[in-house]
Amino acid sequence: MSVAVVLFTSDLRVHDQPVLRAAVDGADEVVPLFVRDTGIAAAGFDAPNRRAFLADCLASLDASLRERGGRLVIRSGDVVDEVCRVVRESGAREVHVAAGASRYAGRREDRLRTELESAGASLTAHDAVVTAVPPGRITPLGKDHFSVFTPYFRRWEETGRRATAAAPRAVRVPRIDGEPLPERAAVGGVSPGLARGGEKVARERLTSWLAGGIGSYADRHDDLAGDATSRLSPYLHFGCLSPVELVRRAERVPGPGAEAFVRQLAWRDFHHQVLAARPESSWSDYRTRGDRWRTDEEETAAWREGRTGYPVVDAAMRQLLHEGWMHNRGRLLAASFLTKTLYVDWRTGARHFLELLADGDIADNQLNWQWVAGTGTDTRPNRVLNPLVQARRFDPRGAYVRRWIPELAGLAGSSVHEPWRLTGADRARLDYPAPVVDLAEGRDRFARAREPGSARG
Repeated sequence: MSVAVVLFTSDLRVHDQPVLRAAVDGADEVVPLFVRDTGIAAAGFDAPNRRAFLADCLASLDASLRERGGRLVIRSGDVVDEVCRVVRESGAREVHVAAGASRYAGRREDRLRTELESAGASLTAHDAVVTAVPPGRITPLGKDHFSVFTPYFRRWEETGRRATAAAPRAVRVPRIDGEPLPERAAVGGVSPGLARGGEKVARERLTSWLAGGIGSYADRHDDLAGDATSRLSPYLHFGCLSPVELVRRAERVPGPGAEAFVRQLAWRDFHHQVLAARPESSWSDYRTRGDRWRTDEEETAAWREGRTGYPVVDAAMRQLLHEGWMHNRGRLLAASFLTKTLYVDWRTGARHFLELLADGDIADNQLNWQWVAGTGTDTRPNRVLNPLVQARRFDPRGAYVRRWIPELAGLAGSSVHEPWRLTGADRARLDYPAPVVDLAEGRDRFARAREPGSARG
């Protein structure tokens, strides 16, 4: 009786799951395996919010497999060691895994292939599982990746995508030991408003989004108070949703809202192809500007805690602390304020986001931070997002600020964005800090450092 191992990584689903589908179709029995990778914890990426969200995802995946007669096998340790151990215990001759884009995933895949070959087993890495279009599938003439989004997107739209894979009706699992499923309740330090994870929740949210919210996405996706985005990013990060299925289903919805949403999914693929070609860009400047970043622990702490004195920035940072998620426009504002106004290294901000975001993805997080900081793929590296201008445009009535900064809830309308203009007793009653820096001073810091001929650090 033939046995195959399915190594789940960032693809925790049974619907449109080519890795699982290939294993079920090619073997009599399948070991659905998830390894709690000790290397992730050692690297500092095992953040509480993602660990809690992951527990939900694994419970959901196990339930889906049990509905089909199977179950999820949990192990802990080095991924390569544990997979090889399961191969020996089960007599498997094939291992299936989703191809990744990061350097860590690539090295893990190389090690695994080498170890399996020496044990008489094979490894198949499946493309278009984590992304809709695999990294490296489309490239400009003479180069290994696109460095500008617009030409990438044109090619991305023209590129054919694989057919979606039907969820298996039955999954037969051989006798093999595993650990208990991790429990969300056992994770400490979780944001109180963290969403529930898992494929079941993800598919319910997707169905609701496609039936309603996506239609107004083009007009409302930057509306901070309206909360009109899909909130699907954590489910994409853990692979509870297939990006291929998501693109295909969104493309069937007519109108500019669906078109704008699909464009955002293409941005996700764009970042993965940049990271695959330039893995060092996870922590090194993609395009160095010779920045001489400042170090100011007090200002940085105020930014982390949502106490900068700029309400729209602070509201975004407090949403992150409470939900383990942040509105995309808020992410841009918070990142621009740290890197362009406080002029603090983008890596400081990226690391903080990774400590809290349920959707903390290396490709998207790091390369979005670099885009804002001007060290990445942005063709306008000196752009600065003024928090007051942005607040008036995307939170004109101040509802987003009042939602997240209760000490300003008594201020009416757009006046909530400039509490420092209050005087006397009105100002004294506010338990809210003065701005940590004047915006003009922040512009001068950035301009002086970026001006031609300035000293380089």
